[in-house]
Amino acid sequence: MNGETHSQLANFIWSICNLLRGPYKRNEYRKVILPLTVLRRFECLLEPTRQAALEEFQSLKTKPERVQQARLQQITGHRFYNLSRMQLTLPGEKIHSLLDDPNNLAPNLNSYINGFSANVRAIMEKFKFSEQIAHMAEKNILFEVIKAFAGIDLSPQRVDQMQMGYVFEELIRIGAEQSNEEAGEHFTPREVIKLMVNLLLAPEQDLAKSHVVKTIYDPACGTGGMLSVAEEYIRHLNSEAKPKVFGQDWNDEAWAVCKSDMLIKGEDANNIILGDSFTRDGFDRDSDGNKWTFDYMLANPPFGVEWKQQQKTIQQEADTLGYAGRFGAGTPRINDGALLFLQHMIAKMRPVDKDGSRIAIVFNGSPLFTGDAGSGESEIRRWIIENDWLEAIVALPEQLFYNTGIATYIWVLTNRKAKERKGKVQLIDARNFWVQMEKSLGNKRRRIGDPQDKAKDPDHIAEITRIYENFQDGETRTFLLDGKEKALVVSKLFDNEDFGYHKITVERPLRLNFQATTERIARLEEQTAFKNLAASSKKNETLRQQEVQAGKARQQVIRDLLAAFADQHSDTLFKDRKTFLLALRDIDRARGVKLAAPELKAVLAALGERDETAAICRDSKGNPEPDTDLRDTETVPLKENIEEYFLREVLPHVPDAWIDHSKTKVGYEIPLNRHFYRYEPPRELAEIEAEIKVLEGEILELLREVTA
Repeated sequence: MNGETHSQLANFIWSICNLLRGPYKRNEYRKVILPLTVLRRFECLLEPTRQAALEEFQSLKTKPERVQQARLQQITGHRFYNLSRMQLTLPGEKIHSLLDDPNNLAPNLNSYINGFSANVRAIMEKFKFSEQIAHMAEKNILFEVIKAFAGIDLSPQRVDQMQMGYVFEELIRIGAEQSNEEAGEHFTPREVIKLMVNLLLAPEQDLAKSHVVKTIYDPACGTGGMLSVAEEYIRHLNSEAKPKVFGQDWNDEAWAVCKSDMLIKGEDANNIILGDSFTRDGFDRDSDGNKWTFDYMLANPPFGVEWKQQQKTIQQEADTLGYAGRFGAGTPRINDGALLFLQHMIAKMRPVDKDGSRIAIVFNGSPLFTGDAGSGESEIRRWIIENDWLEAIVALPEQLFYNTGIATYIWVLTNRKAKERKGKVQLIDARNFWVQMEKSLGNKRRRIGDPQDKAKDPDHIAEITRIYENFQDGETRTFLLDGKEKALVVSKLFDNEDFGYHKITVERPLRLNFQATTERIARLEEQTAFKNLAASSKKNETLRQQEVQAGKARQQVIRDLLAAFADQHSDTLFKDRKTFLLALRDIDRARGVKLAAPELKAVLAALGERDETAAICRDSKGNPEPDTDLRDTETVPLKENIEEYFLREVLPHVPDAWIDHSKTKVGYEIPLNRHFYRYEPPRELAEIEAEIKVLEGEILELLREVTA
């Protein structure tokens, strides 16, 4: 590259944005720069075989498209071709440059694009590049922009395939950073991806084998950053390795960028699918009808995005296929579909007897603990942990991402844990492994140190990976916090069962007293069952009025019954419901009222009040009835005996309580922050007072300067 680095070339290409200023905003530059970089690179690659492809096409016109495509790809040596006689290059002898006819540049450029093979045309269509051509032509900048790109030498002699991949990835990164208000949806910081890939590949022993083939999959691939870094890392470990990347995304522009990147690097771009991974899984079955599985899977799914649009398809699969499908363990709440991506990836793990799979995925804090026992989220965590797939979780520093400053976590999963990791989960606190950004990019104010990116950085990626590989409980590192060096625990090991718990329902008996006072009798009017007596749903007005009048008459009968009861028992406070019912029954029979069950329930609700000194209310079998207002729940660690816990923690405080075992549920949560919490004692009062006095002195001094 004549001494130029790929970063310098990328910056040179991006400098063409100076021509776009005015007609385009900064966050829109990528809509021109990326497609034109793709077109110029393809032009340079196809130049040596251009004439041969055009001549061969003349003899292929009557052949099926599939035959044409195969033959033309064979001639060009690439997975694409162009049959246009026009060229995206500077004018010259025997060159049909697009710049030769400035007045017709826009239609000619569209015609030139239409001369490409279908895969390139699809990319340009999803870039919506025809709209940009029209916009640049309208603003009279199209000629200068095309001229600038036509003059860039992107031939393979100057920029080889790997270097061009780096250049394009650098352009993607610059474009994402300049449009940081939306970057987080499609772009993951490179250092985060590198850490994920390191954690994913660190324990792998077979990557050094000659010509080893590994498949890598990202179901929310965006612009393809994770796939590129994973592929690059594997090739770095073994130059003869043959990684194959697969991805899917439903954002048109992100898909176009990713597919372009794959074509530029000579990968099979057909492995990048456009569509929703949930409703149109592009990797459900292969051409032989076998289930798609992959060696490695990575993803950074959108945080907190609802899945209402896909709900019908997902729920139907969960209900009909169960664990034979992707979502048998359950579904999370509708406003956050992150765990659906993880289930989708787990469904594509290779069987253990075929070497299994490894997964790394970025989440916010929600999947760690959201959802009570029995909820969809808890059941998904339970399914993962009880199957012993969760290997480690790494807490990342805050303010790492472009569109959010919230806490994020990397989950590492596998179905082939090392022997020492079986039945265990490692939690790593990497929240203090960061350096300050020289310049903020949206919400991104910090980065994980990476000397390959910034030579002065500490190698945080290697250090976090080392902590993971050490697999030690209680391992510590020293950090400079608030001007003081502090040794903090950065790694803890847990048994799978440590994250599980029983949620038990603790009941206490219902105790009521009853009295027929004027105030309590008046409450009857507010009871729903009593009010409904004088209501009717009949459509015929005559019948409706008859029913209403009959109901009002019945209400009066009940009022009279309670008035008669009050005459005899107004001074009596019944502390036993059974005694009260017997007394009420005597008057009811004498008056022939015969209270129906809903009517009696309304009377009990009106005349009863809770009373801890009253007798326990019992059902027909003599069992105590629970008081819903006193109902409580307790969380019992899965390793602990429920009865022993109940005897120790509950009964000493409420001796009449019992457990309703029919309501007991198993839940799982991962309270990572709690496990790494360190109590910091407050400063001495004298120290605080001294500090306040100093501040007061400074304020008084400032006031004196103002009033002087």
